[in-house]
Amino acid sequence: MKKYKTKHGYEGLLVVIEGTDGSGKSTQLELLKKSIQDQSYGVMVSEWKTSRLIADVIDDAKERNLLNATTFSLLYAADFADRLENQIIPALKSGFIVLLDRYYYTALARDVVRGQDIEWVKNLYDYAPEPDLVFYLDMPVDVLLKRIIGTTGLNYYESGRDIGFSTDFYKSFEIYQKKCLEQYNIMKSEYNFKSIDGTKSIKDIHSIMNSEVQKILDSGILY
Repeated sequence: MKKYKTKHGYEGLLVVIEGTDGSGKSTQLELLKKSIQDQSYGVMVSEWKTSRLIADVIDDAKERNLLNATTFSLLYAADFADRLENQIIPALKSGFIVLLDRYYYTALARDVVRGQDIEWVKNLYDYAPEPDLVFYLDMPVDVLLKRIIGTTGLNYYESGRDIGFSTDFYKSFEIYQKKCLEQYNIMKSEYNFKSIDGTKSIKDIHSIMNSEVQKILDSGILY
């Protein structure tokens, strides 16, 4: 087994893939997972809003349009806390490589765009371990819009319609995503994101991510 000098102090590695909706996070997460598993490392994956305790509550509240900016923030923070305590930290303690589709940076972007104070949101997540790597898939809004329309379609909350930017779904999506991208751009340097051009080919993006992870894996020292 290898021991790593992690940023959070646990035995395993914490790797995050961030980006807005439609940026290709899920695809890259699966490719990275397979690449790491092929080297016989233990891998655990956790995705945004997948807590068995909270995820259904969020979906129900969204369906009934019950979320204001504060309840939106708090419910997602509860989902994150549950996954962190019951999935992420136990896996890190066991020496797994933990791959995350989004981290609390998503909340920082979305909640601030919805009018929350940035320091208030940071305080909600101040207990979260620092990741060893944060990949950010940087995508222009026009490409994101085409991808979303061609796959899942425009979602009420992912288009920012709950905020009231515009009654037009397309215009609302454009305004909302641009504001989220502005927040991500602020976070790039603050949180040391490894920014990747999301318009590159799937293969090229994976190659970049895999290379960065491999550097850490190769630097391990024996117990």
